[in-house]
Amino acid sequence: MGEIEERFNAIKDPRHQSYVTYRLSEILIPVMCAVICGITELADMMVYFENKGAFFLEKFGIAQIPSKPTFSRMLNLLDADAVGMVIVDIMRSNAKEIGDVIAADGKAIRSTGEEGKPHSFLQILTVYATESGVTLGQESIAHEDKTNEIPVFQAMLDALDIKGKTITADPMHCQKETCRKIVEKQGDYAFGLKANQANLHSDARLFFESPVNSEDCLRYETLEKNGGRIEKRVCVSTDKIEWLADRPLWPGLKTIYAITRTVTKKGATTTETGYYISSLPNDPENLLRVTRSHWMIESMHWSLDAIWHEDDSTIRSDNGNKTLNAMRKLALLAHKRYAASLHKKRSVKSNVLSALINEEVCLSVLAFL
Repeated sequence: MGEIEERFNAIKDPRHQSYVTYRLSEILIPVMCAVICGITELADMMVYFENKGAFFLEKFGIAQIPSKPTFSRMLNLLDADAVGMVIVDIMRSNAKEIGDVIAADGKAIRSTGEEGKPHSFLQILTVYATESGVTLGQESIAHEDKTNEIPVFQAMLDALDIKGKTITADPMHCQKETCRKIVEKQGDYAFGLKANQANLHSDARLFFESPVNSEDCLRYETLEKNGGRIEKRVCVSTDKIEWLADRPLWPGLKTIYAITRTVTKKGATTTETGYYISSLPNDPENLLRVTRSHWMIESMHWSLDAIWHEDDSTIRSDNGNKTLNAMRKLALLAHKRYAASLHKKRSVKSNVLSALINEEVCLSVLAFL
């Protein structure tokens, strides 16, 4: 933990006067331990701290835990962006390989919104390596307008090394300027099509719905059975898109494809088809893999709610919520790495409970940061 202590202590915020009394590691390490144990509400943290005084003294040399007002003040005034950068750096430095697919997705913390204002909650855009589970960057979005996510993501791309990587994102990010930035940095993209690109979506849908075009397409399908659920995915793709009127306007565009997902459960069957554009070659197996991998960032966001109850946060400051959001992501990654090291399969939720009950498990999970 020595290296992490140094990184936490290096964070500076001139607005904060409590540095006179406490080093940042004396604030953030106890908070990190609490988050590892599934605790992110301040009142619950204080109960945890009161019962773990001997643990913090023995393992970290922390003799005095700050009071609740001090913790609250620190979380509110701390430079959350600086904390996020340190946490992202910790994740990246301990990852051997991050993988070839990078996903971007925004998440709102619902409890931060104002009643009657659907876009008033704090939103955090995360860029995530789907294979390794490493967060590569995160930025908050202005409360008033979710479309602000588009320029924020484009600015984040400027700071990322995406050479040889494939970028996936919500269809909102299917933008010509975004594609240009990715291609210029020698990356690739795979974006879904929806109403924001209505003409392109309509052209792709009409093409794949016409049987006469099947000879120009490649096809790959998967079938998965899980309990009473059967899921079939079919990817149909083509790089013969000279007919596409908008093709010259989209930098790097090589392939369009459709993925049809059919799910049968308890005798009921549902089918849905999505349409996509990509700068990748016409390989439906790889296109399906890349598109499916985007689910990993959505799964990560789901875990923040299901395990850490992020949407129910009672912390009202953006700084506090952004700091804890970054810590939850770091805790989730540490738990996944710890679980992978075990000889038996165990869920992250079970690991979190074990860390709360058993201090040695908490320390073991921390060792994977």
